[in-house]
Amino acid sequence: MATNPKLELRGIRKAFPGVLALSNVNFAVERGTVHVLCGENGAGKSTLMKVINGLYKADEGQIFIDGQAVEITSPQDARERGVAMIFQELNFVPEMTVEENLFLGCEPTTRIGSVDWKKMRRDTLALLKAQNLPYAPDTKLRDLTVSDIQMLEITKAISRDADIIIMDEPTSAITSREVEGLIAKIFELRAKGIAIIYISHKMEEIFRIADQITILRDGSVVDSQPAAKYDIDKVIALMVGRTITNVYPKEQVPIGETVFEAKHLNRKSVFKDVSFTVGKGEIVGFAGLVGAGRTEVARAVFGLDPLDSGEIFMDGQKIAVRDVADAMRAGIVMLSEDRRRYGIIPMRSVSENATLSSLEQFIYGGFNHTGKERSVVTESFRSMAVKTPSLETAIQTLSGGNQQKVLISKWLLTQPRVLFLDEPTRGIDVGAKFEIYKLMVSLAREGNGLVMISSELPELLGMCDRIYVMGGGRIRGELQPEAFSQENVMRLATGAA
Repeated sequence: MATNPKLELRGIRKAFPGVLALSNVNFAVERGTVHVLCGENGAGKSTLMKVINGLYKADEGQIFIDGQAVEITSPQDARERGVAMIFQELNFVPEMTVEENLFLGCEPTTRIGSVDWKKMRRDTLALLKAQNLPYAPDTKLRDLTVSDIQMLEITKAISRDADIIIMDEPTSAITSREVEGLIAKIFELRAKGIAIIYISHKMEEIFRIADQITILRDGSVVDSQPAAKYDIDKVIALMVGRTITNVYPKEQVPIGETVFEAKHLNRKSVFKDVSFTVGKGEIVGFAGLVGAGRTEVARAVFGLDPLDSGEIFMDGQKIAVRDVADAMRAGIVMLSEDRRRYGIIPMRSVSENATLSSLEQFIYGGFNHTGKERSVVTESFRSMAVKTPSLETAIQTLSGGNQQKVLISKWLLTQPRVLFLDEPTRGIDVGAKFEIYKLMVSLAREGNGLVMISSELPELLGMCDRIYVMGGGRIRGELQPEAFSQENVMRLATGAA
């Protein structure tokens, strides 16, 4: 335990109906250090941070700031005590502007108490300039990407003169260049004596910045030591309670005839002349920098956005994809990169979320056959290793990794033949990633075609049979396994090849 901590938690316990989320957790972070918190999804990391931030009240235990016992009753209370938090799940109002988002809850006011919009605009411009962010203050968040909004959240947190900054998966949706900028900012903040709590599943990132590492498993601290005492294998083994010897369980599955083909897809100002194929049993990767057009192509194929021109074929037969229903009838599904915005219905149960796209299996003869529905969902969750107190639990209470598994279950219940997986392992721990990789291999073995869009080059290189590289809305190249390397991917992505 730290000798003179800026923040200390003693004996923290937090339970939800059917789940003990935290059990007797002791945790402390020194001034001017980066304390990394590791653990699988569902281990209790985000719950512990929400206790610090005042979103949850601990059932037992105490919080100390500068050695003084405090009771943090709300995020506003936490902010006034010098605590700022960047959340893993981005909760934002699409109609809010950049400047409104940056100053939400602490808007500058005039002498008569109204919002001082002129000062807000000046301060916003200064903040954006200092962080090298190219956004206009009056741009609405609906017009920004996930990466853009993540960078704004980071800017908001570090701009409020906090003494304690919690970063929950802050690099899950930003580019490698932006990651480097964030790491430089973390070093700057650490040098100023700020205490930083950092949650990440990216091991290389962790060992670049960590001074101390604490590992949670099943709501309890299993180990806490200086970062120099660990290596990657030891951290992973402590997180999952077992040794994972092969991070990418790829198998050589026989690749059959082409099941999906796109020819000369075009969408004005978004992507141009995009053609690619997917074979039965094949995992095809899509690499590229943020803004390359990968997600936009997948959305158009799935019927979410209109195509200006181009053709789509399933089993050699041309199909018309006017909307999502057309795509699903053809056996095409898409797992969105933004599960909060486009995937889950937060207030609904895990069961309702899982069966949302396949209700015709359970509603017939004028009745909802709930027994069949429960049986099918239970078996799907068992195969996916979904951790949930019950089928009636609201999905918003699950960890990010378990939410992702529910969404994959939802699409598998439709019995698809081609799956577009957009950042399927974003914000998911190594254990859950391994399970999803195994599922991908199983789906390929069954003859399905998979398209994996990912910003993590190692997983594309480790899991794919071919990789298309996009840049500027075009496919800049296709790599076969013998040419797989991060250097070759980046050369194509940046136009250097």
